[in-house]
Amino acid sequence: MWMLVPIAFAGKLLSAFRMQLSCLWSSLVPLLPSLRAAFQLAGTQRGRQPQGRKEAVETRREEEEGIDQPTTPLSVNYHFTRQCNYKCGFCFHTAKTSFVLPLEEAKRGLLLLKEAGMEKINFSGGEPFLHDRGEYLGKLVKFCKEELHLPSVSIVSNGSLIRERWFKSYGEYLDILAISCDSFDEQVNVLIGRGQGKKNHVENLQKLRRWCRDYRVAFKINSVINRFNVEEDMNEQIKALNPVRWKVFQCLIIEGENSGEDALREAERFLISDEEFERFLDRHKEVSCLVPESNQKMKDSYLILDEYMRFLNCRNGRKDPSKSILDVGVEEAIKFSGFDEKMFLKRGGKYVWSKADLKLDW
Repeated sequence: MWMLVPIAFAGKLLSAFRMQLSCLWSSLVPLLPSLRAAFQLAGTQRGRQPQGRKEAVETRREEEEGIDQPTTPLSVNYHFTRQCNYKCGFCFHTAKTSFVLPLEEAKRGLLLLKEAGMEKINFSGGEPFLHDRGEYLGKLVKFCKEELHLPSVSIVSNGSLIRERWFKSYGEYLDILAISCDSFDEQVNVLIGRGQGKKNHVENLQKLRRWCRDYRVAFKINSVINRFNVEEDMNEQIKALNPVRWKVFQCLIIEGENSGEDALREAERFLISDEEFERFLDRHKEVSCLVPESNQKMKDSYLILDEYMRFLNCRNGRKDPSKSILDVGVEEAIKFSGFDEKMFLKRGGKYVWSKADLKLDW
């Protein structure tokens, strides 16, 4: 019996504590939302403080060191000669010199460009098949594909000097051949300056199209829309030739090249308005391979190397050369190129440019 007394006392004591705890809990419940919010705010602030410090350090570092990354010469246009057998009135890279780099020096420059990130090289002029009857050009094309392993090697030519034997020797190394054709009316070609006596520019174009198919080279057409061809309808002819791309340019003025006192051409009479250019584009909107380039899109969106391997800056409406990449390297020379990489991408400068990836039905 005597043991029941402590047990009864313990029960009463426990009951008293339970009542006290219940009262305390009741008083805390209304405060829980406030306490939860306070803990969350404290945790958020602790999480933000290191990030804020990190951002501040990063900003200071960028201000001190600069964040300008060197421009990658992804796609380069190498005008290794200015000499040409045509006299197009609007030409904006005229025969102001006859200089051509020795072959090994040109190869050295191309290697520098590859090491700097070049994926596509386009050889142009002048007329690139004029020098050494195309052998110099062929050796550069082969070097870029076989030794530099560039994804894309292309040429822009007027087509008048290309022979089938060149395709037999070098066609396998060439991805794209672009032929300049501004009109399918031979009289208009004569007015423009593409007349070659008894040779017919349009007939030659069709022959080149056949050779490109036979030797598995992607075929492209470039046209400069000007005062003499702006009203022409080229739908039928372009669709029949079926190029992978039809690049349509608006006639462009470059001081010192086709305008001004020291220019070799006077292109003012070839100029058309933006509205006229748009009407031409609208007339050919059903051509699926059409790639239009107005003056605004062309300006500063090309990396151009001249015959000395200097980048040409066209930002002031003329061609101001950098130092040669052979003397100062690509990273230093390209700083003065005036290249607008955003416009390059906006105009579609990066596209499927390797014939291996084009998957053409030869």
